[in-house]
Amino acid sequence: MKSNVIRIGNSWGIRIPKAFLEQCNLKGSVELEIQNEHLVIRSISKPRSGWEDAFRQMAVEGDDTLLDQESWPKTKWDDTEWEW
Repeated sequence: MKSNVIRIGNSWGIRIPKAFLEQCNLKGSVELEIQNEHLVIRSISKPRSGWEDAFRQMAVEGDDTLLDQESWPKTKWDDTEWEW
């Protein structure tokens, strides 16, 4: 598909068809980058992306325990009310 570079105020822009935006999941702010004389437009990465999978893997490997458990004094609540 061809598109024209057009004047938008003091800047320049291109019109991107809705189907392209939906297929690339581009919404709101985007990142622009030049790679080998090509303009690359991508969604801004989402904070905490992939955390759920990382935490799940930590649980599988038994690497999700509190490291300083001994430093916390037990309370009555810990002994009588807390349940897994």
